[in-house]
Amino acid sequence: MTALDKFREVSRLLNSSGIDDAPREAEILITETLGISKTELYSGRYEITDEESIRVDSLALRRSKREPLQYILGFVEFLGLRFHLGKGVLIPRQETELLAQEAIRLLKDRKTGNARVLDLCTGSGCIAITIASNLPDTVVYAIDISETALKYACENARLNNVKNVIFMKGDLYEPLKLSGHKIRFDLIASNPPYIRRKEIETLQPEIREWEPIEALNGGEDGLDYYRRIIGNSREFLTGEGEILLEVGDPDGVREIAISRGFKIISAIKDLSGFERILRLAS
Repeated sequence: MTALDKFREVSRLLNSSGIDDAPREAEILITETLGISKTELYSGRYEITDEESIRVDSLALRRSKREPLQYILGFVEFLGLRFHLGKGVLIPRQETELLAQEAIRLLKDRKTGNARVLDLCTGSGCIAITIASNLPDTVVYAIDISETALKYACENARLNNVKNVIFMKGDLYEPLKLSGHKIRFDLIASNPPYIRRKEIETLQPEIREWEPIEALNGGEDGLDYYRRIIGNSREFLTGEGEILLEVGDPDGVREIAISRGFKIISAIKDLSGFERILRLAS
């Protein structure tokens, strides 16, 4: 059997299981599992062994049961870096790349050097590590309440040879307060949980049945974390410090920010035209 024949088999299986864009996922699953290029796959000449066929079938079966492809493969690409992940840590999305890109741009424009950044709800560490990788003179503090997430984040820092991130376990600003050190940051960045509690059960099975609920649940109106992040931020921001947030309800976050005396400096839209990233300053 050729890899192309197996690709067609897997595509049919995933399509019948309700997987969106089944051919693309089949392509990724096969090329990554077999370690071959797209050119080799579509040439129709790459022969696979029985052992390879069984291995692909095993992974395809897992995907057909709606286990996220990223968990099956064990990694995700994020702005040119590879992050390991598995069940218990939120899967980084393309929208979050917008936040990391904007954070890097803002810090480069300031040209202050030795900036300090705080990443709240760091999860896999994708935001913190990407910023730190691009700005080696910057010190990034990354906080999460999940021990599982922090294990992945620490591993990802090692895998990407990033040493200027300090990981801390706790609830938002709590570990900073407990440390006894008064640290102020030039930028606070966060992709916090922002799904309304009642909406979680309506999400795709890949999300509601596999990803950690605590990384999704933003409370009754999806804004619980924004109230706490924005409301307690002044104690941890420098005089010109800013906040960069990924949001699900831009109007709701705007209202919270304005009520706390912050200005909305800018809003960045995602590929669907939705205002996904808000930049705040006092």
